Amino acid sequence: MNSRAFRKGAMAVATISATAIVLAGCAGGGDGGGDASTDPDAKIELTLATFNNFGYTDELLQEYMDANPNVTIVHNKAAESGDARANYFQKLGKEGLADVEAVEIDWFAEAMQYSDLLAEVPDSAKGRWLDWKEAGATDGDGRLVGYGTDIGPQAICYRADLFEAAGLPSTPDEVATLFDGDWANFFDVADQYKAATGKPMIDAANSVLQGIVNQMEYTYTEPDGAIIATENPEIADAYNLVVERAIPNAAYSGQWSDDWNASMANGEFATMLCPGWMLGIISGNAPDVEGWEVANVFPGGGANWGGSYLTVPANGKNVDAALALADWLTAPEQQAKTFVNAGQFPSAIEAQSDPAITDSTNEFFNNAPTGQIFAERSEAITVTPFKDANYFKYHDALQNAVNRVFDGVEDQETSWNTWVTEVSAF
Repeated sequence: MNSRAFRKGAMAVATISATAIVLAGCAGGGDGGGDASTDPDAKIELTLATFNNFGYTDELLQEYMDANPNVTIVHNKAAESGDARANYFQKLGKEGLADVEAVEIDWFAEAMQYSDLLAEVPDSAKGRWLDWKEAGATDGDGRLVGYGTDIGPQAICYRADLFEAAGLPSTPDEVATLFDGDWANFFDVADQYKAATGKPMIDAANSVLQGIVNQMEYTYTEPDGAIIATENPEIADAYNLVVERAIPNAAYSGQWSDDWNASMANGEFATMLCPGWMLGIISGNAPDVEGWEVANVFPGGGANWGGSYLTVPANGKNVDAALALADWLTAPEQQAKTFVNAGQFPSAIEAQSDPAITDSTNEFFNNAPTGQIFAERSEAITVTPFKDANYFKYHDALQNAVNRVFDGVEDQETSWNTWVTEVSAF
């Protein structure tokens, strides 16, 4: 998942919501209960920390507790991954992390610097995931330290009713044809929409930056450690394109603010770049809105945005029990369920061919064949961007450069130069 997101613009500070799912008759007590894997009668409270929407519903977690009646799961969910990242690196190797911690792909390489502080995934789970997903969680000593959750093949989600009112094609097949092309074509459609309605078509300028950057193999650094951020013409072109064409057609600079959440229901914008995990975000924020659809298309071909891992801090109080929970949550059977729950397209190979995925439709999105759409969007991905430990820092700083232009704080050239100065200090 879940990307899955960064703190952008004038965003309100995300709060942490905690949902404790308590099985009757089970006492809490991560301190003194022992470990379920070594003492099957011990009463254990396991904490699970995620962000956004992983599809880990109360009902799904209850399934695990029903099968393991000595375990109580407390699910702490941050509003977005930037908050989860700050908490993770503040506490990793110390105290205070959950028994199972979700890590987003854009900062997972940063976490891999400290792989010795994470518990190893048992051999029995190896081979479960796509090769590149598993390789990304394997350290230099060959230790696999992350359980793959989802990947983020991207389509386009849009408001069919707003497209129709703007005089644009509005069925999914028509919209797929409309956006079949490069980013210039995407912005041409955005210009048409704004000319017809006076409103922006795009939700956020930085979501477009994310989509473009995810189609580059090398962005800010290269595998040999060379820093190419400020010298990379592709990055400069992406920044200029977003500033010149996305900002005039975007309702917001960045995502995840309260206003952005509300806008999914009030029609302030009409399209979103849409990895599978975004389906749950949209339906959760606009449950009563009719008109959201999914088009099987993405500018420039294909791209992956987001996807996460579950990690188990090695100094946790219930490491073996936490590994068992992480294993269960990322097994193919549960990945099929989280796709149905929240659109989390599975990284587990077996799950991708599960009829629960391949035959899946989404009622909220006018019964779109989302399993088929995102399977095809996955096949359209031709580039896996290289991301090192500093990727998040460089990218977050570039998004802040877009924020400054959007907010009128700096002009296009000045904000770029500010970014160059910032990244030179990393």
